[in-house]
Amino acid sequence: MTSEGLTTEHVLVRAAAREIGAFARGPVFVVAVLVAAVLVVTSARYAHGFDELYFLVAGRDHPAWGYFDQPPLVPLLAGTLDRLFPGSLIAFRAPMALAAAAGVVVTALIARELGGGRGAQVMAAGAYATSGLVVISHWVATYALDPFLWTVVVFLLVRWTRTRRDGLLVWAGVVTAVSLETKFLIPALWAAVLLSALVLGPRQLLSRPKLWLGGLIAVVATIPALVWQGTHGWPYAHMADVVSAEFPGYLSFARDGLLGAGMGIGVLALLYGVWRLLRSPDLRPYRYLAVALLLVTVAVLLSQGRAYYLMSVYALPFAAAATELSRRKLVRWWKAPVWLAFVLSAVVTVAGLPVWPASMKATTFGPFSLGTVFAGGETAQKEVADGVGQTYAALPPEVRKQTAVYSEIYPFAAAVEYYGPRYGISDVYSGHRGYWYFDRPPDSARDVLFVGFDPNLLRPYFASVTEVVPGLMWLYTGRKQTWDQIWPKVKTQ
Repeated sequence: MTSEGLTTEHVLVRAAAREIGAFARGPVFVVAVLVAAVLVVTSARYAHGFDELYFLVAGRDHPAWGYFDQPPLVPLLAGTLDRLFPGSLIAFRAPMALAAAAGVVVTALIARELGGGRGAQVMAAGAYATSGLVVISHWVATYALDPFLWTVVVFLLVRWTRTRRDGLLVWAGVVTAVSLETKFLIPALWAAVLLSALVLGPRQLLSRPKLWLGGLIAVVATIPALVWQGTHGWPYAHMADVVSAEFPGYLSFARDGLLGAGMGIGVLALLYGVWRLLRSPDLRPYRYLAVALLLVTVAVLLSQGRAYYLMSVYALPFAAAATELSRRKLVRWWKAPVWLAFVLSAVVTVAGLPVWPASMKATTFGPFSLGTVFAGGETAQKEVADGVGQTYAALPPEVRKQTAVYSEIYPFAAAVEYYGPRYGISDVYSGHRGYWYFDRPPDSARDVLFVGFDPNLLRPYFASVTEVVPGLMWLYTGRKQTWDQIWPKVKTQ
């Protein structure tokens, strides 16, 4: 390395290696507890979400080291919670509420590492607490848990940058291992961080043995999931096609990515925080992390990923914005409008949660989404499941005995499998995404009760088809081929 490179490294180390203030434990914990309380209170509404039921059924009834569309952690967590607390939405969703509350605390800790005092830490916590991260934490889902894990990794990297305590890099590897059991996205963060550190510094990061020890821990922990993927034809590789097919367009992606930070204070904090990370001399040692987060954003955009992936990168800009704002010599009364903005943002966030009666029809108020959107999905699929169950129970016993229930899409399949036992339905089959890997119908299933939208999907394999519920359910009778012959042909994504 050149003497100029050494000088730059030393300057960055000296700039970062400073004492920091006390942790604002009391007010930050108050914000975190309020977030957890709101999520717990609203968690009993309205019913399980469609992804929740898929995770639940996958982990409870079909435990595996991996699945078509995600690693095993969230399905196994969902399945375990349902076994321990059957039917309890509050217990089922409690881990996501705790993760959201912990994300509030970790974001405040990032602000502290950046040099933020008591006020900055509370503002950073408030920005996280009033963002879309809290709204999506209503559900048990990979996209609710993974942003918290990314936030912890970023905190560990920020703290390492300031202290150069290499043990933090091992812990970053451990958290990365957990993230890789949740989603396979965090390698994008690490690739961006290492590239940015190589170009901007601190280059010492790449030479730290404990960084690679942490990486080894993450790789070894992921081997069972990778083996499952390899022995099943790497199905997760097809998720890129699934996601890109749902891409809403670049403008919609940018809108949703920004508004996910929270209408009001969140969007402003996100933009201001990124700008200050790139421009502030006080934050120069952490610039490589800001560039890394921008690289991740570009990668998600170019790969036509989902806008909510960007929620994983909000914490550092929130913390930087709070820290830099608190350093500026503003007029005395500046705090009043800032705290008013936080209050308004909190109102918008709470309104986006299921605090409304399920009977309420409105799902938006101007540009703001209301929590009634949860009811639209959660109660509707329960109604579908009840309809399928009632139809199945009404079949003559001799027909019901040889009839399998088949769903065109995995949300319907999971809903019917969860609510079906009360109607005598023990298993549901589908060729859609992860459900195809669970199992095919038994050879005794000569007929099929089909729920979906395309009756032609199974028509070639049966002698006759009768519409049972217009536009939703059909009864296929007289199977013409074996299920071993049919099953490869009905696989869809």
